[in-house]
Amino acid sequence: MNKRRRRTALVGVGALTAGLLLTSPQSAQAANLVKNPGFETAGTDGMPYCWEKSGWGDNDFTFETTTDAHSGSAAMKVSLTRRADGDRKALITESAECAPVVTAGKQYDLGLWYRTTTPDANVTLFRHDTTAGWQYWTDLKTLEMQSAWTQATVRTPEVPAGTDRITWGVSVYGTGSATTDDYTMEQVPDTLPPATCTATADECANGRWDVLPTQNPVRSMHSVVLSNGKVLLIAGSGNSEENFAAGTFTSAVYDPADGSYEIIPTPKDMFCAGHVQLQDGRVLVMSGNKAFPAADGSHGYEGFKDSYVFDPVTETYSRTNDLNDGHWYPSATELGNGDVISFGGLREDSTGSVTAEYWSDAQQKWLPLWQVNQTWSYWGLYPSMILMQDGRLFYSGSHVFGNNIPGTGSAIYDYAANTITQVPGLQNKDQRDQSASVLLPPAQDQKVLTLGGGNIDSNPDANRLTDVIDLKQADPSYVAGPPIPQGTVDLGAGKVAETGGQGKMYVSAVLLPDGKVLETGGALHNRADPVYESSIYDPATGTFDPVTADPEARGYHSSAFLLPDGRVMTTGDNPGNGTWNHNVSIYTPPYLLKGTRPTITSVIDTEWNYGDTQRITVDRPIAKAELIRPAAVTHSSDPNQRFVDLPLSVGGNDANTVDLNVTSNPDLAPPGWYMLFAVDAGGVPSVAKWVHLQGPRALSATDASAHVHSFADSLSGKVAGPGTKRASQQVGAFVAGCDRHYGSVNVCVPTAFPPGVRKSAAARCDWLKRNDYGRLRLNGRDDPLGLDRNKDGTACGRGDVKKR
Repeated sequence: MNKRRRRTALVGVGALTAGLLLTSPQSAQAANLVKNPGFETAGTDGMPYCWEKSGWGDNDFTFETTTDAHSGSAAMKVSLTRRADGDRKALITESAECAPVVTAGKQYDLGLWYRTTTPDANVTLFRHDTTAGWQYWTDLKTLEMQSAWTQATVRTPEVPAGTDRITWGVSVYGTGSATTDDYTMEQVPDTLPPATCTATADECANGRWDVLPTQNPVRSMHSVVLSNGKVLLIAGSGNSEENFAAGTFTSAVYDPADGSYEIIPTPKDMFCAGHVQLQDGRVLVMSGNKAFPAADGSHGYEGFKDSYVFDPVTETYSRTNDLNDGHWYPSATELGNGDVISFGGLREDSTGSVTAEYWSDAQQKWLPLWQVNQTWSYWGLYPSMILMQDGRLFYSGSHVFGNNIPGTGSAIYDYAANTITQVPGLQNKDQRDQSASVLLPPAQDQKVLTLGGGNIDSNPDANRLTDVIDLKQADPSYVAGPPIPQGTVDLGAGKVAETGGQGKMYVSAVLLPDGKVLETGGALHNRADPVYESSIYDPATGTFDPVTADPEARGYHSSAFLLPDGRVMTTGDNPGNGTWNHNVSIYTPPYLLKGTRPTITSVIDTEWNYGDTQRITVDRPIAKAELIRPAAVTHSSDPNQRFVDLPLSVGGNDANTVDLNVTSNPDLAPPGWYMLFAVDAGGVPSVAKWVHLQGPRALSATDASAHVHSFADSLSGKVAGPGTKRASQQVGAFVAGCDRHYGSVNVCVPTAFPPGVRKSAAARCDWLKRNDYGRLRLNGRDDPLGLDRNKDGTACGRGDVKKR
């Protein structure tokens, strides 16, 4: 994992006066929004007018106005002769006089002429937020080494809301020089195509759900979109005691092209394993279910040490070396170098694992314990660990089962320093069980959204809370987002409208190719009371737009994920009575009902390197393109899901030839297979093409700091280093919120009933009846919920609920 580099200096961060906010945007017809674009007018401090020295870090550098120009008599040369970290850049001055005025929601074409003696040079943008001031925005384009004058062009993403000016220039972050001249900046004309609705007005506004005629043949709770466009659906035992006892472990591969399923022999009970896609497209599956819990509480679920790799070409599993510990419900996050790190879960003895696991992709094995940094911390079950743009991990606070980790409930983990720093602001941290967290589009913005949740221990009504954090801030903190829209809930007697603060747990969040997020599915209580509600979150406006809800219940063990054609597939639901929903739903978002979609007619190369410029052709002009990492989702969790913007350059008079600029930071886009979407100005995406992102990196193997700038580098939260070495964390045998004294193992009678259910046998038995539990045998003599009052060994019988 990349070593964290702290910012040691920053030059040229100016302050704008209040008058800046009153300046009117320049006309879209302005020929060039850059003042003194060729450095011909002298300024102060040895720099040309409207240009300033900028940069940070430990390096030796020079700024020189040279006569070796592309045109005229002056050009700017920035050189590094020694670099430990950081960069240097000549930027348009951050002032009301010099920084170009921009309009939120618009895009701008940037151009310059350059010569370079280093491969480590990048077009870098800063933006002025009307509230927060100047801040790093994004890196757009890596400049290839060129000895002769070469033109570079690139288009910005849409200007974020609250931005009134930008500044930009060329960053040099390797030894060598970049000489630049003749800068241009023009607003991109609006080319919004007319929207032609091809369905009903309601469908065009809210999309459409279709339940497929063929059911999912396995009780899958793990869904992985493979690099061939098919979907791996892993069930293992499917949370079925009968399947487990019989050794019946299953997976299936679904082909969206023809709707077929292929049953895959599965060597172990991968029920509640961890999984992640490796950079070669295979799927790494770690741990799973060694044993179901005992009714007497002598042990709970147990995780085994086995690990497997699924090959999408042969559609077979093969075993790897073992993990160092058992991990039932582990995290799995791919790092920028292709390695994988995993935390949490339950061990072989049902206690919580405090062992971090590290998969070396170069060695194709799990590293031995002594080679892995350990904090001996218990992160819980399925902790959501999201890779940040500098190689650190953000624990978002989303997890499974019960309360959150001690402290604020979210944290930044620095593997190299082996420290955990608490991050504040997460609302109601102990009711974020089965919430969802997602790195918002684009990944370059480094914002995370966390949605909903509940608590299976206390079983309150699930909440509507959302929280958003901007990890680009020096000292990031969650801030409250808009509440999740309310839907209807089935409390056992038909659907009724949600009221008060009622929301949902078991939330699914799916990145869409138009840059928005679909949230869907959920339930009000622990494995009960499904909520029917779907909405689309727009990161640009920070708002939810309610859309048509999935007609199927999607609670515990459900999955939702993006298909390469731009639709969303949802599977599963496993309520407490042990049943399983085999129906599959497909959501067609409104963007697919706006008429003909653009087509990527050719991709020159499907093997992409970091820092590349890659050319594609399209059948009509597009506004943006992006890479979306295919899903590997389970239990509301897919920490590797990300949407990476590809700044584009449009080829002169040929608007259908587009050059895409690939990030040179693999911590933004870890290596692997991605879906490439092209999107028109109306937000309509193409069908995805598959591309493979790989090295070599533009940076050294241990340093991604050139793209970090001032980024989460002044954390004020409590910092903890490694604790005392220990074997495990004690975890209750009924960690899943199920009282195993009643019914079979795959039945979950809640340890805590929902609010409003009185603590009487009659009330509790009535709730169980309404939720289709049927007859429940008593396991042993203990009856902690008082459901077998007549002591006949059957809970909720006639003699148990009649008045006495």
